[in-house]
Amino acid sequence: MDNNQQSKESTDRSDLVSEDGKNSKSVVCQRCGSKVLCPGVAVFTEKELFLPSMRKKSGLSTTEGSVDGDTLTAHWFVDDMYTFENVGFTKDVGRIKYLICADCEIGPIGWHCLDDKKSFYVAVERVNHA
Repeated sequence: MDNNQQSKESTDRSDLVSEDGKNSKSVVCQRCGSKVLCPGVAVFTEKELFLPSMRKKSGLSTTEGSVDGDTLTAHWFVDDMYTFENVGFTKDVGRIKYLICADCEIGPIGWHCLDDKKSFYVAVERVNHA
């Protein structure tokens, strides 16, 4: 059908982003399936952010020189931390707190800069949608 002919990325986004630019499905943890965001509460945005490689919380705050990770551009944006159903925060890493799953503590799934109290980003590639 049409969806098979489109590129994977555009198919994924059209399936995930509603007409008003919000998440059309629940955002859930890739590891344990815990709900992070309800449908219709986060706005899709593109912003380059570096996130360390996924691991358990205990390994996130240790920095031995260079940090392994990815620069990701597709994110779900929310402006209030109380919008989340289930999310945890790491200790400060410089001016950043990383978002993790509050249940299984895997992450980082997202990013929050302490300089901007109203900006929380969840990387689309680091979560599942149901």
